[in-house]
Formats: sequence, structure tokens, C-alpha cells
Amino acid sequence: MSDFRLRVFQSVANNLSFTKASQELFVSQPAITKHIQELEAYYQTRLFDRQGSKISLTKSGELLLKHSEKILDDYKQLEYEMHLLHNEYIGELKLGASTTAQYVLPPLLAEFIAKFPQVNLSLINGNSRGVEAALQEHRIDLGLVEGIFRLPNLKYTPFLQDELVAVVHTHSKLAVSDEITPEDLPNIPLVLRERGSGTLDVFERSLLHHNLKLSSLNVLMYLGSTESIKLFLEHADCMGIVSIRSVYKELVAGNFRVVEIKGMPMQREFNFVQLQGQEGGLSQVFMRFAGHHRKSL
Repeated sequence: MSDFRLRVFQSVANNLSFTKASQELFVSQPAITKHIQELEAYYQTRLFDRQGSKISLTKSGELLLKHSEKILDDYKQLEYEMHLLHNEYIGELKLGASTTAQYVLPPLLAEFIAKFPQVNLSLINGNSRGVEAALQEHRIDLGLVEGIFRLPNLKYTPFLQDELVAVVHTHSKLAVSDEITPEDLPNIPLVLRERGSGTLDVFERSLLHHNLKLSSLNVLMYLGSTESIKLFLEHADCMGIVSIRSVYKELVAGNFRVVEIKGMPMQREFNFVQLQGQEGGLSQVFMRFAGHHRKSL
């Protein structure tokens, strides 16, 4: 029911790209351009400054973005509440999951879709900071992230406990025992997640408790996903820091072994994250559903 031109404008504004908006909305680029031109004609103002291949929002564009985000959110909530009057759960729910949280969500998504088949569900992945940015840009409705940093304009709801572990491949030539101390870490080659990931946040905070800095470690590589770390460990004689949930199958199969870092627990929580003041609708339905199915994860 919502004005599709506003959705087009929001996508172009958030991506600062007509091409990316076209890909995101599955609409041709000429159609995207036409919608923006119609909005500019209607409001008799330019919404974007164009400098070569780059675009940026004008002051008029910034104002329209502020209001269009609220209008589109209100349309989504209206659709949800109108159908709820008939006990129907219908609407669109856009989820975002940090790279590690994607090991948790898929089983829940399958069960949720089975129970609520008329909900249009989608999922994007990124690191924790990327998921939080997507929330602030209204590209998703609900995120699942890990880590320790909190942004003041977002609401975090604890969901599930997790633990980071140090692992090496069983065929690695790295001479490291099954138990080490934090003081041993600078002498061990490591592969870690990238800046902005909740995994690195937690590991770095744990190091500080032992007066160790990331810069003092022998980090061979920072990688953008846990799967990349696992593949790297298969071909390099080093140690990785990952979620225990992400290597469960490999540990059972005997492909990896855990190296205990004595006196350095790396516990953390997965948290649902939302924009402050937007805690209702299908996001709340999904969070309640996930809470009831938490024990099976």
C-alpha cells in the first residue's frame, strides 16, 4: 500500500547509488531514475547533488529521507496491525545477522516460516557493526549481533549465551599444547576476525584483562568471516579464535581441536537489536518465537 516512490528514494539515499537501488528493489535503473525525477518534480526541488558518477543528498533530500523512513515504518506497522485484527500474521520482516549469529538463525527461520507462512521474511549478513548500521539506515527491522559495544540509539535484548574458543587444525604442524596461558599468545601465529566484528571485540577485551594488546600478537591475517578462518586453518599452521557454535561439526569430526587459554574465559551473548522506540510488530513476534525455541539451539 505504501508509496513505492518513497521506497525507491530511501534505497537510493541509503546506498547513494541508482545502480545498487535497482539491484536491491529488482527494478530497472531507468525506472529508478524516473521515480526520483517524479519526486523532484512534485516537490520542485533537487533531492540529490550529482558530481560525476557520485551522488549525495541535498538538504531537501535529507528532509525527505527523515520523513520517508517514518512514513514507511508507519505503513509497515499499519499493515501488521490491520491483519492482526483478524488474527493473521502478515507483513514484511527484514532481519540482519552478524557473521557468527548466522549459525544460530537458520533453524529458527525455517520453523518461523512454517508457523507464519504469510510473513515475507528476508535475511542479510554482515559483521556486528554492519548490522547496526543497517538498522540505523532502516534497511532491516531487527538484528542479531554479538559483542560488547552498545550504541545509545539502539535497544539490545539478550538472547543466547556463546563462547569463543581457540582452535587449531588436527593436521597442523603448529607446536601448541591443549592448554596454554594468555602470556603464551604473543608467540603463537593467529588468524582473527576483522575490525567491527563482535568476535574481535570480545577477544580484545579479554586480552586487556591480562594487560595484553592486539598489537603485541602475531596476527597472520584478519578475515571477514568464520568460514574463511576455518578454511585458512586447514592450510596454515596457526591458531584461530572462533565461536564454539561455528566449529561444533568440525570438533565432532575430529578436524579441529580446542586449545584452552587458562584463566581467560571468552563468554559473550547474542543480542537482538532494534531501533529505540520501534520494538513492536513482527520484530516482537519473532523475538518471542525465538525465545520459546532457544533451548533447541
